Amino acid sequence: MHPQLLQRIVEELRTNLTGRYLGKICQLSSVSFAFDFGLRGEFLFVSVEPASPRLYLIRRRMKDLEKQSTPLGPFAQLLREKLSGRSVTHVDKEVGDRIVRLNFDSLTLLVQLTGRTADLFLLEGNQVEAGLRTRIKRIYEPPPPIREIRVENDLPPAGGSASAAADAYYSSLEQAKEFESRAANVRSRLLKLIRQKQKLKQNLEQDLAGHGDPDEHKRIGDLLLANVSTARRAGNKVTLTDYYADGAPAIEIEVEENTSLQDEAARRFRLYGKAKRAREEIAERMVQIDREIAELDGQLEEILKIIAEKDDAALAPLIEAKPAPQKPSKQSAQITGVRRYLSTDGYEILVGRAARDNDHLTFKIAQPNDLWLHAGDYPGSHVVIRNPTRKEIPHRTIVEAAQLAGRFSQANEDSKVVIHYTPRKFLSKPKGAAPGLVRLSRFKSITVEPKESVQRIIP
Repeated sequence: MHPQLLQRIVEELRTNLTGRYLGKICQLSSVSFAFDFGLRGEFLFVSVEPASPRLYLIRRRMKDLEKQSTPLGPFAQLLREKLSGRSVTHVDKEVGDRIVRLNFDSLTLLVQLTGRTADLFLLEGNQVEAGLRTRIKRIYEPPPPIREIRVENDLPPAGGSASAAADAYYSSLEQAKEFESRAANVRSRLLKLIRQKQKLKQNLEQDLAGHGDPDEHKRIGDLLLANVSTARRAGNKVTLTDYYADGAPAIEIEVEENTSLQDEAARRFRLYGKAKRAREEIAERMVQIDREIAELDGQLEEILKIIAEKDDAALAPLIEAKPAPQKPSKQSAQITGVRRYLSTDGYEILVGRAARDNDHLTFKIAQPNDLWLHAGDYPGSHVVIRNPTRKEIPHRTIVEAAQLAGRFSQANEDSKVVIHYTPRKFLSKPKGAAPGLVRLSRFKSITVEPKESVQRIIP
């Protein structure tokens, strides 16, 4: 605090606090307090936060301070024990230093507003009985003076109450700091989402490239069948006549030595089918991801504008739009026979291990609005996305859970697998059915790559 401002505040405190008895102490943070001296809505605020130590009267409602308070720490408990019910005999500021003494007869609450060495002490005489940030009992000595470079102008205009001016000034600083922090969090979240979408797009492009050109797979398959009787083989090399090219040149391809040309042709046609489906599905996903990236870019542009204009009202909806991450429940940690994961969006995902574990997970653990997933047409684990809030589960979490359902199924070696999913309430157990078997009254399907792409939680 600026020495001139502090001097004006000390004069106010001397007038308002002398003869007043200390009542309740509210600890607002580890280094800030509000002291009740019976001033009918006014409290002495003290903060020894090194970045912004300060002292002045604030006008607040007691219930608001109590709501903001944390349990009293050891230092505050000692102040309550030693000073509650005592009256202030006088308030002094040490000349040439930002040190204020609130004297209670033989005891003194010393407020040291000295930047990095800011602290609170309880003194008896000049002996340190306790300190907030310094825990060593000793004879009190003020810290050595340090030349400080002031970046901000913390001297509000003279006139009226110095405490009110200081409170308004520091409140505006804190509001600005809080706005910047909230805006930075939203901006960071958007940038993270954009990077994730871009990474997903890259993975899809690599996946598409890994499937190869479907037309080329089909062409080679057709040529293999057309050259069954004329092909020349040498080890794993096969020479074919390319009837589809001008001049019908000879081409060479690799085929495993123990594989017939008919079997290789069949393999190529299977690759053709997979690559064709992948091209269609990935193209659809790419369009969706490009649309999502464009929407996120628009939101990022909006948040940058909000930051530039310091528009707090416009920021609030963007903060509220953030999905609330879920913490894995303690109950889930005690479930046996499941693997536990946490999705990128913070949703808990449970994966059954054996058939009886699947039954227990689906019909004993899962709630009606939890989402249930299973590989279509393949034996595999039951997968459950916990949904205690009953809100719509993000698509990204559904994809991650579906990938797990594929990974823990007999289709785990396939490049793609169809996963059925539905709320748990649409499942039933046929009478006399074997463990793990269920009946679905309705469901949706999604095609994903079987893999573990989310964080595993080890109980």
